[in-house]
Amino acid sequence: MAVALLTGCSSGFGLLSAVRLAEGGMTVVATVRDLDRDAGLRSALADAGVEAEVDQLDVTDAVSVDRSVEGVLSRHGRIDVLVNNAGVGLQGAVEATTIAQARALFDTNLFGMMRVTQVVLPVMRNQGAGVIVNISSLAALVTNPYSGVYSASKRALEAMCEALHYEVSPHGIRIAVIEPGSFPTAFGLRPCAVGEVAPIYAERMARWNEAYTRLPGRGEPADPARVADAVFEAATDSGFPLRRLVGDDAEMIAALRGSLDDAAFEEAVRGFLDFRD
Repeated sequence: MAVALLTGCSSGFGLLSAVRLAEGGMTVVATVRDLDRDAGLRSALADAGVEAEVDQLDVTDAVSVDRSVEGVLSRHGRIDVLVNNAGVGLQGAVEATTIAQARALFDTNLFGMMRVTQVVLPVMRNQGAGVIVNISSLAALVTNPYSGVYSASKRALEAMCEALHYEVSPHGIRIAVIEPGSFPTAFGLRPCAVGEVAPIYAERMARWNEAYTRLPGRGEPADPARVADAVFEAATDSGFPLRRLVGDDAEMIAALRGSLDDAAFEEAVRGFLDFRD
């Protein structure tokens, strides 16, 4: 029975992926940063009639990462699947985002993935097999105004994953990147701290957010279980591609971006959103 370790499972894609992998017959260790916030996960597991171990893991804390991985190995002796899902969001103009906020974002979204992956890779290399599934975002491919720092963290994650793909495949380890579009989960882009610059951008940011909801493909709430299904497929299908978009809006927007140059894509987006200067 494959052993799967997942990060960021208190809600959203992490919670759903933990349930899906357990339903698929894996031994699941679902981790959360704060064990006081594990009620939703435990309830979802019970409702699905499956079991998983729930452990504490803070991806920004190397000691926490080491302790959690050592615990999995002491109990199960191996790690076959790692799902790097833990992530945070941030919304605000680049000028209004402090360096401290950007560092904190990257510490979770990029370096958190890196910390866990670096500890798990020797285990998988010694096994001669393993799968690392990383949750990215459509934002890695298409950057919206007022979420530039968040997009930068996800684009950096994908660059690192592409390098990992080449580096670890000779050791029997697969890398997969899931790129969700917009789904109704608890995850959101938290606003950056308000400072003297932020109000300058506030009105246009509010207009952008409202207009963005009118894009084609965003009318009906998408089922976030599609992302969990993609995680399970990535973990179990050796033919799964390096990258997979998930969500009708993600597929539509990414296809449009790929078919147009910068100027034409900007014009199309401004036309769709009626967002002119």
